Amino acid sequence: MSKQARGDHATTDRLSERAHESVNQFAKTAGKAEERIRHDAIDAEARIRDVGQKARKRSDETLHSISVFVQDKPLTSLGLAFAAGTLLSALRRRS
Repeated sequence: MSKQARGDHATTDRLSERAHESVNQFAKTAGKAEERIRHDAIDAEARIRDVGQKARKRSDETLHSISVFVQDKPLTSLGLAFAAGTLLSALRRRS
């Protein structure tokens, strides 16, 4: 092999090695980013699940309170429902 061919081959080898190093570094960085994103997604999912459970519990408590109020004071409940319906009807007619 000629001296020129050996020099070209060595240059190609160096460029190839640098390219491999760059790809390996990129893969390592991408892997860390992926791990961080997965961790953040798991945390977000847990927070959303917690908020959903709290909202469901609060909704159940409110429904129970309303049921107890209606059972204890049926006439007052009927009057409030009538007043709310009248108010909503009046507001809808205006718009």
